[in-house]
Parts: sequence; structure tokens; C-alpha cells
Amino acid sequence: MVTLIVAGLGLTAAAAAAGWMLWETWGAVTAGAFGLVAVAIQATATRLVLRRPDDGAGLVRRWMAGMGLRVAGIVLIVVAALVDPVRFPPLAAAAGFLGVLIPLLALELHVVKRHGG
Repeated sequence: MVTLIVAGLGLTAAAAAAGWMLWETWGAVTAGAFGLVAVAIQATATRLVLRRPDDGAGLVRRWMAGMGLRVAGIVLIVVAALVDPVRFPPLAAAAGFLGVLIPLLALELHVVKRHGG
């Protein structure tokens, strides 16, 4: 789990740097903030999947809860962009969130395998 969080923080820093280069201050802040949201969501979703007991129905429910959290993050991008598109540039928010979340999804597979999932 620590590996996932450390990787997420590194990806968030990269997203914020890209946001700075492409959209300057608010792009960096937005990409970094939504990158942190993605790290929190992915860490929570991974922790849900790793919980025991590992019966089939319980695993599916926990996996769906994680997917619900990820969808909530996408909804948060839309809400932020509608409320204040200057402070939350939609493209910077989406790049920060998805640029962090998607690689962490792949890393989640390795974390779950390592924990015997």
C-alpha cells in the first residue's frame, strides 16, 4: 500500500509540473489537487479490495464501492469546472485526476497480488 501512495505522490508532482507548464498557476494547483484526490480515492479503493473475508459476493461489493469512488472523482471534476472554470481548468483537473488514477489502477493489481488477492 505504501508503494501505491508513494507512486501516487510522484505522479501528482509530475501532473502539477505539467499543469504549470501548460496552464500556469491555476493549472498546476488544479492538476496537483485532483492528483491528490486520485491518490486518496485509489488508496481507499485498494484498501477496500484487500479487506477480508474474501468471499466472492463481498469482494464484488467492495470492488464496486471502489468504482463508485472513482466515478465520484469524475463528478467532482465536472462540479469544480462548472463552479469556477478559471480556478479549476477542466482539462487540468481531468489530466491531474486521470494522469494519476490510471497508472495507480495498474499498480493496484500488483499490490493485490502481493497481498495474496
